[in-house]
Amino acid sequence: MSAQSKQSSLLIIRSQYFLYFGVFGIYLPYFNLYCYHLGFSGTQIGTLSAFRSLVLVIFPLIWGALADRFRLRRSIYIGCNMLGTLIWLFYFTTIDFWPMLIITVAHGVFYAPLISFLEAFTMDALGQEKESYGRIRAWGSIAFIFMVLVFGRLIDLFQIELILVFIFAGSLLQSAAAVGIPRIDVTAKKHLRPGARSLLTPRVIVFLFCGFLMLVSHGAYYGFFSIHLENLGYSNTFIGVTWALASIAEILVMIKSDRIFKRFSLEKVLVFSFLVATLRWFVLFFVRSPMLILLAQALHAVTYGTFHMASILYIDHMTPEKSKTLGQAVNNAVQYGLGLMVGFMLNGYLYERAGSSVLFIISGFIALSGGVLFWGFCKVKHENGTGHR
Repeated sequence: MSAQSKQSSLLIIRSQYFLYFGVFGIYLPYFNLYCYHLGFSGTQIGTLSAFRSLVLVIFPLIWGALADRFRLRRSIYIGCNMLGTLIWLFYFTTIDFWPMLIITVAHGVFYAPLISFLEAFTMDALGQEKESYGRIRAWGSIAFIFMVLVFGRLIDLFQIELILVFIFAGSLLQSAAAVGIPRIDVTAKKHLRPGARSLLTPRVIVFLFCGFLMLVSHGAYYGFFSIHLENLGYSNTFIGVTWALASIAEILVMIKSDRIFKRFSLEKVLVFSFLVATLRWFVLFFVRSPMLILLAQALHAVTYGTFHMASILYIDHMTPEKSKTLGQAVNNAVQYGLGLMVGFMLNGYLYERAGSSVLFIISGFIALSGGVLFWGFCKVKHENGTGHR
């Protein structure tokens, strides 16, 4: 790929991150809050989120396998963008739980592979410069920050139903822009064996299980943080500020990602991320002060920023060229699919019985268990002389 072609490809990929996370910046903080305002119970909200996550477990694997087998990654990516956008329109037709559950599952089928495909496009386009991934991904965080701030204020001024219109509009823009996603031909390395077997090594399995625990611990945050703050008496504007601050902190580490990963091993970054997540959830359990809540949100730089980047690079390092899409899909499915599904179900059940604060102390211990397990496994591997950067 020529330098000019590479820069053009990266520009289009940046725009996809910008649009994808711009929409996500409306959905993630406010969709569950929208359901809460419709009168849904904590269990119903947790069930909606969990079923969406279940779809994110299954369908990235199916779409990823099809994309790698038939070399259809670009076509599937474009098609899923368009179909997901059309299905979103059905949210305008109902406010009842069961129809919304069906719509959520249907939408998730086509939404599911988008981020893992986008990560695979990015890894291919970067080539030998994969450690600069964070600079590309940061465009998504910029869009996320803008949207959570804008919509926190808009919801205070108008009505929360406004999010449905803007999520549809953003998805429509992303679908149109997806047509420009580049075709990137990657030459497979002959000494690497393609296929799912490359994901069945002990190192990959332990990492995926620990990543699963990390995202289970995030179920309270992604599912109930906005509701938790509203119950504490905070406005939607403040809620938007907290989400935005988290993404600002995330950007700061992403733009320095090449320096971080040149100085520290992926395994050290991952272990550190687990420990900081433990601290963050414990803080949210104990504090009520707006300043301390904002300080806890700054830790998102590590609990999401460095953890996510290290996870993408870790999986990329351990999967053969012909299975890159499947590798990223498995990572995304296990962590953001299965992990969040269990986290949402667990926290939806606990919210009904113990309130929102208790969710975070439990999350802290879950993150700690994942970090201890991953650290212990890495220590054994290094003592046996099989560790890697």
